[in-house]
Amino acid sequence: MVLEVCIDSAESAIAAQVGGAARVELCAHLEHGGTTPESGVIRSGRKSISIALHVMVRPRPGDFCYSNPEIDAMMRQIEQAKELGADGVVFGILTDGGEVDVGRTRKLLAHARPLSVTFHRAIDESENLLRAVDELRNLGVDRVLTSGGKGNILENAGTIGDLVRRSAGVTRIMAGGGLNFDNVTEVVKKSNVREVHTLSAVLEETSSGSVGKVVDPRKVGRMVRLLENIFFSSQT
Repeated sequence: MVLEVCIDSAESAIAAQVGGAARVELCAHLEHGGTTPESGVIRSGRKSISIALHVMVRPRPGDFCYSNPEIDAMMRQIEQAKELGADGVVFGILTDGGEVDVGRTRKLLAHARPLSVTFHRAIDESENLLRAVDELRNLGVDRVLTSGGKGNILENAGTIGDLVRRSAGVTRIMAGGGLNFDNVTEVVKKSNVREVHTLSAVLEETSSGSVGKVVDPRKVGRMVRLLENIFFSSQT
């Protein structure tokens, strides 16, 4: 089982590695679903950890229909991620009709190679997830992050399982978006995913009991052990 932790700082990157995460997704503006981080943050994050670091490529919050100048900006952001030592990039592009923008995805995918490419939760806005995964698999996208569409990830676990089967192991399906310690076991067992993405479940709690912004390595470790137990129990 692979645990990816969403982060926005070198401090959280280190905490994720200490806790045993296999990979981090580095973003800015997590409160808006993540945008491309500044070069200094990427550089600091890369120097801080040895585990895989994937960089969000999203020029602005909001929808996932981008103008030509925004696509050009994403191309530059991909190049920057390469130059700064990222192992992968994360992006998602849709048409006005809510479908995968195949042409532009192909363009960014080609520019990103040889980095690993994840198509993020933009896919959950699609009206036909199976067709979207077919298109991404045919393009050669390495991984799709999804909560199984709109709504609750636990309620969508069966749909995520359909996507796992549909991807035929060519494109990996990673479950994320509302995963926590209470629902991750059921989601993984129902969907048979082997990669999991989380953020809020592994953040530190402040002295007042509210959730802070920095990743807690103890919570990451707890999630890693839980996922290991789920995997090993499925093998017996």
